[in-house]
Amino acid sequence: MFKYPATDLRRATQMHQDCPHCGFHFEIEPGFFWGAMYISYAFSVAVSVTFGVLAYLVFDDPAVWLYCLCIFIPLLLLSPLSMRFSRVLMLYWFGDE
Repeated sequence: MFKYPATDLRRATQMHQDCPHCGFHFEIEPGFFWGAMYISYAFSVAVSVTFGVLAYLVFDDPAVWLYCLCIFIPLLLLSPLSMRFSRVLMLYWFGDE
């Protein structure tokens, strides 16, 4: 589905126009993947809450800067995977067969 691995941050969002295996056209209509932003937002909220609670439990109610650091770093590292997974889910839920 994607042309390059998620670790290649400059090109991680580039997708094939059609599936190399079956020929399925990925972008069903113009702007189809705009809806994936909402899915990605839900993932970001889940990651933020998870790592915020983890910071609270591990560091016993730390300072605000430590909360921010414990949330920001995982969000930054997981953002390419979140974007990719949200696009895959968007196609799975709303794509035509």
